[in-house]
Amino acid sequence: MVEDETMTRTTLNLPRGPVMVDVAGFSLTEQERARLSHPLVGGIILFRRNFQNIEQLRALTAEIRALRSPHLLIAVDHEGGRVQRFLDGFTRLPPMNVLGEAWDQDQEEARKLAETVGYVLAAELSACGIDLSFTPVLDLDWERCAVIGNRSFHRDPEAVAELAEALQQGLGRGGMMSCGKHYPGHGYVEGDSHHLMPQDDRSLAQIEQDDLVPFARLADAGMGAVMPAHVLYPAVDSQPAGFSKVWLTDILRGKIGFDGVIFSDALDMAGAAGAGTYVQRADAALAAGCDMVLVCNQPEEADMMLAALLPPPQPKLAERLERMAGKSRAEDWQRLIATPDFAAAQAVVKQLAMPKDALAGPQVGEAH
Repeated sequence: MVEDETMTRTTLNLPRGPVMVDVAGFSLTEQERARLSHPLVGGIILFRRNFQNIEQLRALTAEIRALRSPHLLIAVDHEGGRVQRFLDGFTRLPPMNVLGEAWDQDQEEARKLAETVGYVLAAELSACGIDLSFTPVLDLDWERCAVIGNRSFHRDPEAVAELAEALQQGLGRGGMMSCGKHYPGHGYVEGDSHHLMPQDDRSLAQIEQDDLVPFARLADAGMGAVMPAHVLYPAVDSQPAGFSKVWLTDILRGKIGFDGVIFSDALDMAGAAGAGTYVQRADAALAAGCDMVLVCNQPEEADMMLAALLPPPQPKLAERLERMAGKSRAEDWQRLIATPDFAAAQAVVKQLAMPKDALAGPQVGEAH
């Protein structure tokens, strides 16, 4: 798209809506511009298929940001290890269990490393016009769940809480809020909710004692968002966590006191299918307490859902989503990441070994 043509387009003044969608390629089609201009849309998630190189990515995010005011939130799954969408020109981030192994050697050093990883992760994305990465993973490593596996910091909830809080501080230094996932914990189940509905039969007391600890700690420390798991916890509620008023409204909002954004996990996952059509899934997630629902890899379903969805009143939506918007302009971050100080931080992250099994495990929510 030539620049003068872009300048002639009118920016829509439109509040952010409660739906996050995706796009197919390296730039926007007219059909995608129309979809992103729908009043119910408030954000966009990018995948590896949207990344060619840094220059193209910056042009794509600038194109998205120019569509609306306030701009649509631009998100990505960019955790490290096997879940890092953008590679060429970005620092390769280790899987989080590398930080957990560092914790077992020297806790203070591990905290510093986690903070530096968060800083590099966020600043490099901020320099490309990305508002948030769906990170950190707060699931415990029970050594049962392959889809979590080395994405988890540690088995010990205290270690996870300390390392994730340090990573969250680093994200903040890089201009980005955090998103803890997969609430209330996906690490104990064996199944992958991308393909089936996993079930965790533990009591609420057992989950509170272990898996909920990092979520409560990060909520106290200013966590920006939470993404619930498509996992069923029948001892607590008959609905999976992402569709459960008990988990989202009673426990997360009420008991834990979390007031950030609750993003649904992707509604195209098999773990969401039990809630019915996409409109029914979105209705159920929003009614349970989600602020924003994700519809990925199904553009026709997204259009049908946008045409039919009648969201409930969400008086705090605008304020919560505004908190998730990136801090400062991309150009400011571009200058920062070109400094010797930042190069030193990148060097620290690069030295964190990518163990030989770092990329082993199921592909996670990727759409090539």
